[in-house]
Amino acid sequence: MSDDRLIVALDVPNVVQGLDLAARIGDAASFYKIGLGMLTGGGFALANELKQEQGKRIFLDMKLFDIGATVEAAVRGIAQYNLDFLTVHGDPQVVRAAQEGKGGTDLKILAVTILTSLDRNDLDDNCIKPGDIHALTLERAARALAAGADGVIASPQEAAAIRALPEAMGKLIVTPGVRPTGSAAGDQKRIATPAQAIADGADHIVVGRPVWQAADPAEAARRVLAELPPR
Repeated sequence: MSDDRLIVALDVPNVVQGLDLAARIGDAASFYKIGLGMLTGGGFALANELKQEQGKRIFLDMKLFDIGATVEAAVRGIAQYNLDFLTVHGDPQVVRAAQEGKGGTDLKILAVTILTSLDRNDLDDNCIKPGDIHALTLERAARALAAGADGVIASPQEAAAIRALPEAMGKLIVTPGVRPTGSAAGDQKRIATPAQAIADGADHIVVGRPVWQAADPAEAARRVLAELPPR
């Protein structure tokens, strides 16, 4: 089984293309992220196929946000699928509701701090309070972890500082915005290489386009793995 520190984002439109991509990657990856963009294209069916039939680990990236009762109900429904990770927004009341919903299952609730595609100008447009984006990310991470999150989603550039938080002891850090050496940044603004993200405290890295857009996705995944430091 491949090193599960690498999570490959299956950012394709539907379950058919997702299964095809997973088949092309083969044993070069053992952990997949299925996001909101595939929700109407059979995302849950793909998650079940990869988890139950192929033994892969699954990160369901839904970024849930709603009133507590609704989040709790949604997570309770998702938890029955025996998946591995689920994202919610890092607001403490959302995290607490998600933890209630997962019950005694092994589903890990990961809190979104500040999306890696955002910078300070975006936060201003969204009426987010003034302050350095790094400091705000740390504050949101600390509050989410204190509320019971099993881990956080954060930019590689915040990973080391989050790992140093007292609240982060024993918790997971998962970093999108990771780009292998020589890859284009795309729409990500706060990025790092795989080796840097792991060295700074990330437990898992998420890589999408550099793998699924490659002519040989399996080889692209292996190149990412080759950049990771030994465990």
